[in-house]
Amino acid sequence: MGGAGKILKKGLGEMGFTSGGGNINWFPGHMAAATRAINARLKLADLVIEVRDSRIPLSSANQDLQPRLSTKRRVITLNKKDLANPNIMHKWVDYFSSCKQDCLPINAHSRSSVQKLLELVELKLKEKIAKEPTLLVMVVGVPNVGKSALINCIHQIASSRFPVQEKKKRAKVGPLPGVTQDIAGFKIAQRPSIYVLDTPGVLVPSIPDIETGLKLALSGSVKDSVVGEERIAQYFLAVLNTRRTPLHWRNVHNNNTLKEMQNENENNDKRDYNLKDLLPKRRTLPVASNVHYVEGVAREVQSALYSTLSEFKGDLEDENQLEILIEEQFVALQKALKISSKATEARTMVSKKFLTLFRAGKLGPFILDDVPNLES
Repeated sequence: MGGAGKILKKGLGEMGFTSGGGNINWFPGHMAAATRAINARLKLADLVIEVRDSRIPLSSANQDLQPRLSTKRRVITLNKKDLANPNIMHKWVDYFSSCKQDCLPINAHSRSSVQKLLELVELKLKEKIAKEPTLLVMVVGVPNVGKSALINCIHQIASSRFPVQEKKKRAKVGPLPGVTQDIAGFKIAQRPSIYVLDTPGVLVPSIPDIETGLKLALSGSVKDSVVGEERIAQYFLAVLNTRRTPLHWRNVHNNNTLKEMQNENENNDKRDYNLKDLLPKRRTLPVASNVHYVEGVAREVQSALYSTLSEFKGDLEDENQLEILIEEQFVALQKALKISSKATEARTMVSKKFLTLFRAGKLGPFILDDVPNLES
């Protein structure tokens, strides 16, 4: 287990994550039913699109389905490639290729990206198309990897490519894991007829190890309430620190420092005052869609983490010292995110905002899983 996983072993052990594997406290009844339905339909599937999160190409695999999936025509689709480190992504493609497994990184919100996936699917089904009048493609994966977004994009492409004989409904998409609860099918082509099935997200009821559970929680495949936002944020900080990632944000920190100095000088140079300046100003909250505001917050966070890590003189391999650093970073993040120290549940607020920035890709692209060494 990596240092990032060790630091939270005690707290997470109380919640069902154990070093030998254990039950996670989130396996809704509809998922158990969906697992049975998927296993039944897999027998009929001509091809399976297994959607995984590009940031966790191995951890986001449904282990219970792997033995059955390995016997089918399959394309492993690494979704959310825009959030993953492109310098490492090609290594994952090479890894799956060496395992003789088709793999394609995509962005489910990009038509051109999904179009490439459809072309690969048709290529894989080429022999079957000549023999069968109807073909079935299944889309499977753990919650919140973007299955429904992919289905919707496929539907849009299919609607423009093939005559629409009947009104098709789009799959329901939501930001929370477990939104798509019913198995729904979509006809995407005629002559031959090709149907794509969108299936509910299925997460194995047992997590193989603590770190896998943490990665699933960090990426959003497990509800935050199961692990707790603060614990997930602590884990992410441990990952960043042990990888020395904040040290790459030196330029961001320097630019922020320079900007603060310029603003301070401008304020000191002001000589003309007006009585209106003394009146309390109405506070305007930035809207969520304000890109510049969000990017500014992200820079403040990166700058704060760079400062704390660059000034840290301890040993990052020592759990106790790493915990001390993380505590210092929570204080720095609270200031960077402008959360009052008097606010109740301030640490939870810090954690939520910090995780939101990561999940939106505002802190940069990441791949949390390490590429396996085939030689070993």
